[in-house]
Amino acid sequence: MKKTITTLLLLCCITTFSFAQSIVLTSGSIDFIKDQKIIDFSFSYEEMLVGKLTENEYVNKKISDYNKKEEGKGEQWKEAWYGDRKERFEPKFLELFDKYMSEVDVEAGTEGAQYRIEINTDFTEPGWNVGVMRQNASIDLSCKVKNIETGEQVASIKIRNASANNFWGTDFTSGYRVQETYAKAGRELAKFFIKKAKLRTVK
Repeated sequence: MKKTITTLLLLCCITTFSFAQSIVLTSGSIDFIKDQKIIDFSFSYEEMLVGKLTENEYVNKKISDYNKKEEGKGEQWKEAWYGDRKERFEPKFLELFDKYMSEVDVEAGTEGAQYRIEINTDFTEPGWNVGVMRQNASIDLSCKVKNIETGEQVASIKIRNASANNFWGTDFTSGYRVQETYAKAGRELAKFFIKKAKLRTVK
């Protein structure tokens, strides 16, 4: 019994830590941020894959599965799946971005912003948690930085495998698990800007 539990925990660790997050500047320069105080953001989910499925395939499957268990539950799940974007995912990203960028006197906002970062979620792994075993949620994001006035794209950034988990292992809902991946992505993008653009901490 102890050997079985040990094996399960080992598999859990392998699942959790096999892949590391990466942020890569794929084109342009991030020098734009050096003299900015406000950065605008927009979010999209075009052609997003969910696991090995298209989003449409995934949503239809989940609706069918939930409705088999309880009539109407599938529609409730669908409402939460799309509603979480504005209610949980995007606010969490911006919250953590602001938390770290406040150190260099930069924040997310619209008024006075000269640049917009257009973020598309290319891939979502909702993950799962069954107590003794789990798979973390993760997301892949594509970021296009554009001059708001001219529309010129000045940089392109890829964020791959933004993944996070609840320390206590109580993240049993996919909405919460995915929310934490956006928090991680917002934090790491801020740290990327601070480090790569050599932004100075405000005293």
